[in-house]
Amino acid sequence: MDLINDFIAKMLPYTEWPMFILLILGGLFLVFYSKLLPYRYFGHAIAITMGKYDGKNAKGDVSSFQALSAAVAATVGLGNISGVAIAIHDGGPGVVFWIWMTALIGMCIKFYSCSLSIMFRKTDAQGNLQGGPMYYITQGLGEKARPLAVFFAICGLFGFLGVFTANQFTETFMSVVEPSRTIYGMSDVNWKWTIGLVLALVTSLVIFGGLTKIAKVASAIVPFMVAVYLIAVIVVMVMNASQIIPSLQMIITEAWNFDTMVTGGFWGLVIIGVRRAMFSNEAGLGSAPMYHGQSKTDNPIKEGLVAMLGPFIDTIMVCTFTAVVIILSGAYLEDQSGIVMTLSAFEKTLFGYGDGLLMLIVTAFALSTLFTYSYYGVKCLSFLTNAKIGRFYNWYFVIMIVFAAVASLELVKNLIDLSYALMVIPNMIAVLLLAPKVNKAANEYFKNLKNGRA
Repeated sequence: MDLINDFIAKMLPYTEWPMFILLILGGLFLVFYSKLLPYRYFGHAIAITMGKYDGKNAKGDVSSFQALSAAVAATVGLGNISGVAIAIHDGGPGVVFWIWMTALIGMCIKFYSCSLSIMFRKTDAQGNLQGGPMYYITQGLGEKARPLAVFFAICGLFGFLGVFTANQFTETFMSVVEPSRTIYGMSDVNWKWTIGLVLALVTSLVIFGGLTKIAKVASAIVPFMVAVYLIAVIVVMVMNASQIIPSLQMIITEAWNFDTMVTGGFWGLVIIGVRRAMFSNEAGLGSAPMYHGQSKTDNPIKEGLVAMLGPFIDTIMVCTFTAVVIILSGAYLEDQSGIVMTLSAFEKTLFGYGDGLLMLIVTAFALSTLFTYSYYGVKCLSFLTNAKIGRFYNWYFVIMIVFAAVASLELVKNLIDLSYALMVIPNMIAVLLLAPKVNKAANEYFKNLKNGRA
């Protein structure tokens, strides 16, 4: 594991510039190219999500709300609760500001990419609708661009493993329950293997049921658990109201701290923010378009607007709340990273019971994330081979859950960071090249909306 980690860590710096240029500069281009369209129709996007504009004869497997729930399930959760803690540990409170900036740009990227997922979806050999980067690359850009789609799908076989989630869930369980002391006396390593096996078993019960089962479970669990988490965070913030403004001020002032101790100085701080924001909301990554490509919708622009809400919910809202709790509790000053830092923050601020409550929330988020990610991997392998072989990804996915439970946080974090950075390259190239088609469809859609024909 150390050998693999060393190799990945050496590869990571080479991906920083391509990721930054495509994600941030490419994203800023889309913001201005769209004339701020996604932000101007924020209220309309909420109305679509609530089903106000559903088409009765629309094709697809899941509702827009279910697609958003499933996509948010993969991101709201350990990406926000643990990912923010890792970001603050690696770059200090100022890194949260760069997470915000990336998320705001990410809203526009999601609008374009998820509109394309509906615009260029196709039916597979089994009669199921398929959408996502592989399809808008090959259909939108033509067969000459197939190598880009293949590259994306190969990286997805690693990027969509549930290794980070399995690892951080195991850390949470070990930290809160202390099983060797409270359940059965065996070594921590053996407990980690046990947790990995149980997690793999529970995950397999759902993921072998397919997309509709995943969407039903995710849309049932996620809204409730997000609500519980937000209530817990709001209680903490109300009880420490006087420290909220200083915490937010610290985020903004530290964002411009050129004397920061982060490796790589100011540039290092920005890169950590971009990486963690992408991990939090997946904008530019190309995963959400796979889910939104299955939505029951008759218009690509509608789906793009629904998808745009994802980064706002999971990064602007949830990440900010998590960051404020970590900062006002003082947990960020301790030498711990990942979920353990967030658990410490909640334990300190919620009468000593916060870590137990967070354990329940993390359990639900971890399971919903694992259910969602397996589906992304199946789609990548199906594209590279066929739908029949694609289903075998689930076996590989389940086995890797067990190994992730005993791996180091550093290894799983580096593996995901490298895979994500590589996936951004083909996806953002396609989104930028196909953006004019989305603008054309958007002009038509809003003209019809004005005339009452949406």
